[in-house]
Amino acid sequence: MRPGVASGQREGYAAALTGLWKRLSWALTELESIAGDPAELFDEDSVLDRLPSLQYALHAASELALGLRPPAGAEIAHAELAAALAGARDATAEIAEVLEHGGGIAAEPLLPEWRGALFRVRLARLRVATPKPLPAELETEPEPTARGDALAATVLALTGATVFATGATLQLWPVWALGLALFASGVLVYSARP
Repeated sequence: MRPGVASGQREGYAAALTGLWKRLSWALTELESIAGDPAELFDEDSVLDRLPSLQYALHAASELALGLRPPAGAEIAHAELAAALAGARDATAEIAEVLEHGGGIAAEPLLPEWRGALFRVRLARLRVATPKPLPAELETEPEPTARGDALAATVLALTGATVFATGATLQLWPVWALGLALFASGVLVYSARP
């Protein structure tokens, strides 16, 4: 019964995130448009009229994210999303304050940080959208290690190179042919790894 409960919780969480994202996507797109065009900052009145509602959308999304309870395995990604939303909200508030008091010239140096904060929201959303599998969904079979194959390939390649160099120096074609064969065997062992 536990997997059913966990998958139901994931579906509810995914639906809540979809609702959060629908509310936020227009605001994030508008903010990225303003942040992407530094010339728009010099039309301070227009930007200052638009920023409060966009900042509020970030604030509301941040509050919604804090109110959601992520399923098992998604806690870190969810915390990252909540932090990214709060960071974008704060960066937007800082831009608005600097625009209001110092104008577009004073706000322009803050653009890279603001763009980064907005991008971090999109990145965090991607991480939340692709959560790690539940522990029951994890594979129990360990991955085979290729350490022995890699060691054998390295030894064969180095030995082959040494024998080839010796045969070439002494002008003994059977020796350098053996060196080439050893080197090729090392390459084949390495390329045959799973």
